[in-house]
Amino acid sequence: MRAGLSMAATLPMLAGALALGIPAAHAADHPLRDLLAGTKPAWATPKADKGAASDGAGVSARVYLRGRDAAGLAAYAKAVSDPASASYGKYLTAQQAQARFGATKAQVAAVKAWLTAAGLKVTGVTAHYVSVTGDVAAAEKAFGAQLHNFAKGSKTYRAPASTASVPASLAGAVLTVTGLDNAPHMVTHDDALPPPDTVFRNAGPFSSYYGSNTASTLPDAYGTKIPYAVKGYTGKQLRAAYGAGTRTGKGVRVAITDAYASPTIAYDAATYAGKHGDAAWKTGQLHQVLPKKYTDTKACSASGWYGEETLDVEAVHAVAPASDVTYVGAASCNDSDLLDALGKVVDHHLADIVSNSWGEIEAAQTPDLAAAYDQVFQLGAVEGIGFYFSSGDNGDEVTSSGTKQVDSPANSAWVTAVGGTSLAVGKGDTYLWETGWGTDKANLSADGKSWTDFPGAFTSGAGGGTSRTVAEPSYQKGVVPSALAKANSAAGNRVVPDIAAIADPNTGFLVGQTQTMPDGKTQAYSEYRIGGTSLAAPTIAAIQALAQEARGGKAIGFANPAIYAKAGSKAYHDVTDNPTGSGLAVARVDFVNGYDATGGLATSVRSLGKDSSLSAVKGYDDVTGVGTPASGYVESYRRR
Repeated sequence: MRAGLSMAATLPMLAGALALGIPAAHAADHPLRDLLAGTKPAWATPKADKGAASDGAGVSARVYLRGRDAAGLAAYAKAVSDPASASYGKYLTAQQAQARFGATKAQVAAVKAWLTAAGLKVTGVTAHYVSVTGDVAAAEKAFGAQLHNFAKGSKTYRAPASTASVPASLAGAVLTVTGLDNAPHMVTHDDALPPPDTVFRNAGPFSSYYGSNTASTLPDAYGTKIPYAVKGYTGKQLRAAYGAGTRTGKGVRVAITDAYASPTIAYDAATYAGKHGDAAWKTGQLHQVLPKKYTDTKACSASGWYGEETLDVEAVHAVAPASDVTYVGAASCNDSDLLDALGKVVDHHLADIVSNSWGEIEAAQTPDLAAAYDQVFQLGAVEGIGFYFSSGDNGDEVTSSGTKQVDSPANSAWVTAVGGTSLAVGKGDTYLWETGWGTDKANLSADGKSWTDFPGAFTSGAGGGTSRTVAEPSYQKGVVPSALAKANSAAGNRVVPDIAAIADPNTGFLVGQTQTMPDGKTQAYSEYRIGGTSLAAPTIAAIQALAQEARGGKAIGFANPAIYAKAGSKAYHDVTDNPTGSGLAVARVDFVNGYDATGGLATSVRSLGKDSSLSAVKGYDDVTGVGTPASGYVESYRRR
């Protein structure tokens, strides 16, 4: 299950590593079958085995189709994305991509016949998979593996006791199968979407730009008085900071994927644009592609995703006000539904740039899902579609998971992982500096004369680090320091992120959303400051829209090779944790109850540039990647 948005602006994250397709390993003990590597989860150990699952228990699975040329798909995706390749930019249409790399009718027919013969019922066929339902006995017959119950933490889930397999005759047709492992099991039902969450507000005092309002009555931090946090930057300030110039994203299509759909998004986006000087939305400029029904609304906290959609839509429009925006809502926060949303973008080429502010820790990913995600990303690449994923909001993830790791799908070598910064925009919309986003928090002492245990405890920060499952992609070689690339293996692994933008909620973006008032009944438009790499991702997506406009409208596609080719140039701000030579912090006053002063106020100091064990340094780093877009970045894509 994918996690949603929290009002503290810390977005959760879930599954997807690099897999150019999972090769079917020949099973020596089953000479007529081929294994689907990664279908037996790591937690399904003999020690955790609770015995065979009931033969009559229900199973719902997806058999993902390999297509007619999986190796060719990966090779062409790489070639069209590499500025040094003769095939660079020679994209295919969605129809051409399917005709060249998609599954054949014969493959689909063979897969359906095999599944039906085993006793499973085919419930759907898409360009990507065949979905089936049935019972454990039929699934065991089809996939050649016993399904057992296994203890996982305090709960018990079903999973294959050995690696699933397919008949050798289908090895070229089947990529993988998902659903044999049911952790967690999400029951499908037809809930209507719930109303918005209770209103969240910032208390203030505020700065209107960085440093405009000094907290003169509060204790010093790092030997000086500190400013109050900004009320929230708006599009004008972000466009100036990242060198938008006169570009507006005209003629460029941007898609946004999240779960569910805010019922007030059109009103909120229009109201926000009008209040903050953004160009008015034109008729037909904002589109929504939504499922027929929503599921798992309670388990996925559906209303918490409304703020995510609102942030993404308003941030894209604020930075690229003339771009065409399509919101593609998933039916739930489950991988299967999010994959469907991404598939819609690719199958219908709904946009050239796709912003995705969701994910989960790498340890939660499984190779079967990783393969399914990467196939979609590769199909997007051959069509000239680039996917941008937030890198995570918990730094090295040790605090949240106990293990140092990156997030996924940001860890995929086929997406652009977007890290985060703390951004200082000064008077006259002047770019002052950025640090890597990482926050330590200390509260005001009872007597108001000091900060308790200054600088305090780590609260949040940009996700980053070295993958344990994804090999080092060619575009990172020579740019990413060897110490990072080889942190987990001598062969080298993918390092996250690739690029960065504003993320720190203490220097965040002002967003406007219809929310439920404290009385629990009234709904009204309200504004609050928010951050997270869920802000960085749509900001970079919007900047890429400006860059595509500068390129004459020609799609940039999968951007990582081009992004790394500019590493070390003046196209980027080279972000470090200590840009001014001394410690940096802001003061915050928050409502204890989240919306008004009736529950009291809480005053704290938030230190900047303190991202867990990660550090932003000169050159590439695992907090900000190659850096953030500077004044020359957008125009560096101009075709000469």
